[in-house]
Order: sequence, then structure tokens, then C-alpha cells
Amino acid sequence: MSSLDLKTDKILADVRDGVGWITINNPERRNAMSLDMWAAITDAIGAFAADDAVRCAVMTGAGDKAFASGADISQFDKVRATPEAAEEYARISAGARVALLGFEKPLIGMIRGFCMGGGLAIAMTNDIRVATEESIFGIPAGRLGIAYAEESLKLLVDLVGPSRAKEILITAKRYSAREALDMGLINQVVADGDLEAAVADMTSRIRENAPLSMRANKLTVNELTKEASGRTPGLPAQLSQECFGSADYAEGRTAFMEKRKPVFQGR
Repeated sequence: MSSLDLKTDKILADVRDGVGWITINNPERRNAMSLDMWAAITDAIGAFAADDAVRCAVMTGAGDKAFASGADISQFDKVRATPEAAEEYARISAGARVALLGFEKPLIGMIRGFCMGGGLAIAMTNDIRVATEESIFGIPAGRLGIAYAEESLKLLVDLVGPSRAKEILITAKRYSAREALDMGLINQVVADGDLEAAVADMTSRIRENAPLSMRANKLTVNELTKEASGRTPGLPAQLSQECFGSADYAEGRTAFMEKRKPVFQGR
């Protein structure tokens, strides 16, 4: 196991068997996010992106009470006391969300407990979300008198559709894991004791797959969720050509003919 040296112990990051792990480590505050935690997430994701040995990453929360909460309000008097400070806070927290959304490798959310508001916004930046049966989901904006950022609402609409998104936001209801699964907010629900095994099975499958293929398919799906005017012209075709011209494609064909597992290098 290789641990990253981050600027706060409220975010833990390490690499285990080709999987990068990010743990939001603030359980006494239900994993609420402070300014230095946002910055540490950006650093961790950047390190995983640059490490060819990392084939995918997992995000989770410490303890059994929550995956993540929103901003740590106890910090606001210090880090958001002036318009300038608030702008700096927004820049750093937005940078972390951009880093998560821009991560080109598979990113899995391993969810236990509450996943509400800003915590759900973090989870929605993940590609796949696996949760325990006891997990709770929701966006309490209507009870707080606030409106959520456009980018987070876009993720929500992409996942559940506009009608369900309006229901979630307008009612401020809390949803069970089964309800979240039925509406497409999460991908899989497992018993609490099976969560680690379910994620391990998923990461094991991912580690065996061709990195260039996974990257191409993830980025192409991301392109398809954008408005036509915001897409990068020719990107899906370029990604496809890179796959067909790669050594991994040759290895995949050879392994198929030889009836063995392929060994992909990401080249």
C-alpha cells in the first residue's frame, strides 16, 4: 500500500493493488468538508490521474454515519467572512469538483449512511455509486432556503431525469437506498456487511480491462451528456482510433485467439 502525503489528515489517500482510495475522514462532523479537505481531494485525484499503475479510484467516507456532508459551516467565520474569502473558498471547492469530473479513470462511490445535499453532490461526480441498504439520500435545499449550483443540478438531471430531479429538490424528501436505486440515483444496493466485497469485485473487474478502452468509453459518454454546442468535435472518433491503434488492442486480439486473459498496459 502506498499512501499520499496530503496537507490534512481529514482526507486520506492511498493506492492498493492498482486502486486509488480517497477517504473523507471527518466522521465527528459526518464528514463535512473544510477548505483544506477540498484542496486535498484535488491533490489526490491529480496524483491518481498521473499514476499509470492506478486503474480506477474509490471514494468513501470514514465511519458508518455518512458518506459526506456539505461544507463545514463551523469554518465559515474564518474562511468565508468576506466577499474575497468567499470567492477564494468557491474557487478551491469548485476546483475539487472540476478535478473529480475531469478524472479520466473510473471513479466509484462507496456509500454508507447519509448522503445528503453537498455530500450527494460529491457522490454524483462519481461514475458508479454502490450503497448499503441503510443509506439515506436527499437534497434539503427547500428546507434551507437555498438554490443549488447549475453543475450539480445538471448531474442530478442526467441521472434521474427532470421530473424526478424536481421532486427531489422541491419536496426535500429523504429517500431510502432502494428508492434511490429505482430512480437511477445509485447503481447498486448491498447489505452493509457486503459493501467492501461488492466494491472489491467491481474494482477487480475494472483492473483487468484495457485502460484506453475504459477512458474512451467514459469520455464519450460524458460528451453525449453535453449540449451539442459544448462538445469537442471529433473527440469520440479520435478516442476510438487511439484504441484501435494501441498495443492493448493487439494484446486483446491475441489473448482472445490464445484463450487466455489479456494483460493490458494502457498503451
